[in-house]
Amino acid sequence: MSVQESAPVVITLPDGKSMTFERTPTGLDVAEAIGPGLAKAALAVRVDGELRDLARPIEDSAEIEIVTAKSADDTVLPLIRHDAAHVLAQAAQELFPDTQVTIGPAIENGFYYDFAREEPFTPEDLEAMEQRMHEIVDRDLDIEREVWDRDAAVEHFRSIGEEYKARIIEDLPADEEISLYRQGDWKDLCVGPHLPSTSKLGHAFKLTKLAGAYWRGDAKNEQLQRVYGTAWRNEKELKAYLTMLEEAEKRDHRRLGREMDLFHIQEEAPGMAFWHPKGWKFYLELEHYMRRRLDASGYKEIRTPQLIDRKLWEDSGHWEKFGEHMFVSESDERLYALKPMNCPGHVQIFRQGLKSYRDLPLRLAEFGCCHRYEPSGALHGLMRVRNFTQDDAHIFCAEDQINAESEKFCDLLLAVYRDFGFEDVKVKFSDRPPVRAGSDETWDRAEAALREAIEEVGLPYEMNPGEGAFYGPKLEFVLRDAIGRDWQCGTLQVDFVLPERLEASYVGEDGDRHRPVMLHRAILGSFERFAGILIENFAGRFPLWLAPVQAVVTTITSDADGYAREVAAAAAARGLRVEADLRNEKINYKVREHSVAKIPVMLVVGKREAEEGRVSVRRLGEKDQQVLALEDAIDILVGEGTPPDLK
Repeated sequence: MSVQESAPVVITLPDGKSMTFERTPTGLDVAEAIGPGLAKAALAVRVDGELRDLARPIEDSAEIEIVTAKSADDTVLPLIRHDAAHVLAQAAQELFPDTQVTIGPAIENGFYYDFAREEPFTPEDLEAMEQRMHEIVDRDLDIEREVWDRDAAVEHFRSIGEEYKARIIEDLPADEEISLYRQGDWKDLCVGPHLPSTSKLGHAFKLTKLAGAYWRGDAKNEQLQRVYGTAWRNEKELKAYLTMLEEAEKRDHRRLGREMDLFHIQEEAPGMAFWHPKGWKFYLELEHYMRRRLDASGYKEIRTPQLIDRKLWEDSGHWEKFGEHMFVSESDERLYALKPMNCPGHVQIFRQGLKSYRDLPLRLAEFGCCHRYEPSGALHGLMRVRNFTQDDAHIFCAEDQINAESEKFCDLLLAVYRDFGFEDVKVKFSDRPPVRAGSDETWDRAEAALREAIEEVGLPYEMNPGEGAFYGPKLEFVLRDAIGRDWQCGTLQVDFVLPERLEASYVGEDGDRHRPVMLHRAILGSFERFAGILIENFAGRFPLWLAPVQAVVTTITSDADGYAREVAAAAAARGLRVEADLRNEKINYKVREHSVAKIPVMLVVGKREAEEGRVSVRRLGEKDQQVLALEDAIDILVGEGTPPDLK
């Protein structure tokens, strides 16, 4: 056992048992003391909650957990992916010695590394780097942590042509320890932790794409080359992820948007959708559904201006926090901003007229059109746009109404998600961010109120530290789609700050003025993004109630054109969204074309159907057809096409 001289160290294990070491142990020493199997499987150690290398001494008594491949995803996967980034960087420099390394973090589902190199990498270079990564893993190089003197580290990296690493060190706080990690003859600046050796990484990784990036994320700086990859615990997980990527590519809402003739985005209006007739019909069905849901839940719909004077945004705090993301317009010697959110406008409506405690809770809803300047590189179809409409609402209530209103909102949100087929919903509790409005005492009060509310509702939640909104803590509702991807959509935020800043008040039962609590809430998040999620979740095959065109009446021969028009008219009269295809084309051609457009139902008619008053019902993705009397077919489709909230 490798040990150092020290006072006895008491190690407490996750099951509560303790072990005493007479001399300072490492994480590996503890694993070996527990058993050889654990020592072989050990990847890192968590000491009093801090993740560390196995080889680092544990100098004081502590609670520890040995991390293995079976540990929680949020512990072991970032560790594996961080190591994969280092192995990638070593592979790149072995193959292309003129390459400088900059930064290479673990990210969701993978990792990347930014490289500085004059010559662009090619797809063939990507394949070569991946192959070299496998070779480095097979070398089983020990990964060792070294602490360096700051000046010596800067001099070292400059001496080997690593200018970016030298600059990173120079920018670090003066009191920060400078640690390097060595694997074989290659080393990199890093705070760690890392796996014990390269072989522990395994071979369940793949480089996925090349992209451009800027040094320190600033477009004014040098352009770098970013190599992305993914890494997992084993080949099974890797294969599942790659299969999901393939499926996601097939479901890409931008491609389906073109094929289904739903929307497009063009350079003259970046980040803003042009909705085509079919796409707009789909959008309106979403809106009509949400409006019915809100009406039934006691919300009052309002409308607030698009352009509002800068002063209101300064009073609310948004100008300071979000000013760089606002589109502005100057007129009449005043500076206006296109609203990036609806909150301050809703407070203005609340402030009109005297409000009493009897008016609370007041639920104000708006399908508010907002604009935010998103960097062009971040734009992505409908998922990341500059112009969007929120299904926004604000509940003005007394403090003792927070729990009841939160429960009602959660019930509504989950019912809406179920109607769209999302049953798997996670809740994250996001507490105070580093930059925020309001005092710590106000945040203590808001966080306590929100925590009490979610616990009263009874929904399990996980903490999401530091990710709260500017004015208050929030719950984030994350739904999982058909191929296992997570999407954060709904939010519920408790806000004591904005009503104070914008001087909202109501007369309480005691006759005095009180500040209302403001609950910011959304379910879809934005119609644009939720539309994109739905397109991908259903792969364009919408349930009948959502489909922009629910059925197409198509003819086999021109002899049935008149009857086809009668069928379409009868279906439309019952509220179905139906079109007639009377083109002089072969039926197989029409079937293929409407299948690509993801039309749920085709009502095929020929001379015989016309004579008998029947239709052949052909459903998307099914080879078999069902011949029914016209009225029976329409009855079935009307039933299936009724929105779930109206059934």
